[in-house]
Amino acid sequence: MTRELNEEALALLEWYALAGVDEAIDETAHNRFSEDERPARVDRPAAAAAAPAAPPPPSPSPRPQRAPAPAPKASADPHDAVAAARALAAAAASLEELEAAVRGFEGCPLKATARNTCFADGNPGARIMFIGEGPGRDEDIQAKPFVGRAGQLLDRMLAAIGLDRTSAYITNVVYWRPPANRTPTPDETAVCLPFTERQIELVAPDILVLLGNAAANRLLATSDGIMRLRGKWKTCRIAGREYRAMPTLHPAFLLRRPAHKRLAWADFLEIRAVLDKGSEPA
Repeated sequence: MTRELNEEALALLEWYALAGVDEAIDETAHNRFSEDERPARVDRPAAAAAAPAAPPPPSPSPRPQRAPAPAPKASADPHDAVAAARALAAAAASLEELEAAVRGFEGCPLKATARNTCFADGNPGARIMFIGEGPGRDEDIQAKPFVGRAGQLLDRMLAAIGLDRTSAYITNVVYWRPPANRTPTPDETAVCLPFTERQIELVAPDILVLLGNAAANRLLATSDGIMRLRGKWKTCRIAGREYRAMPTLHPAFLLRRPAHKRLAWADFLEIRAVLDKGSEPA
């Protein structure tokens, strides 16, 4: 019986070794010097009991606990932040001044968790302006919108209709990466909206292309989903001027749903046709 148990124990140890287990640990760390963790007392013979017991080892000094990271400061009243953004945006007479205002703005809570500000990329003199949702991980690192996988797909989509970053201007409705690449909230897009609208004013494109729900909902002031909005020309009104806008699917969505690329392709063909005509869409 003992031999069988030994063989089973050896087989279990061999299995642990193959699995990469090289030490025995518990779910939580234990202070083996504390009273609760000391082994139970075992009765000893009288002779041994007469001998003075060795004093227990001193308890180690408690390990200093790392202070938790401070939480980001609570954002100001959203209405105050929007008013501050509106004043800064109105004072910007150029894209350079607007970018400086965005970089110095502290009213959007996303800035506290992002590495960089991603203002824009491309040609500010282009006839067409693309507006997405917000920076992702790669964009946050490079401080430039649409440079990750979704941006690479956007580049291929542009090339398919004869455009590139020298003939298009690209930005987002928020300028800082949302944590975990989540969709920006309505409050976050609202506080950035004055900057986005002023950016559109200064670029003055013939066509706006709104990539995804966040951009379409905010700039068109609608709650309709992008599948309902896409493929239809809309009007975006900013500071008394009307801009032609085409809502379409975000490249990140197309990476997850490749079958929908045909819908985006139809939208891009319509955009190309209007650029070629240089007139109001039907």
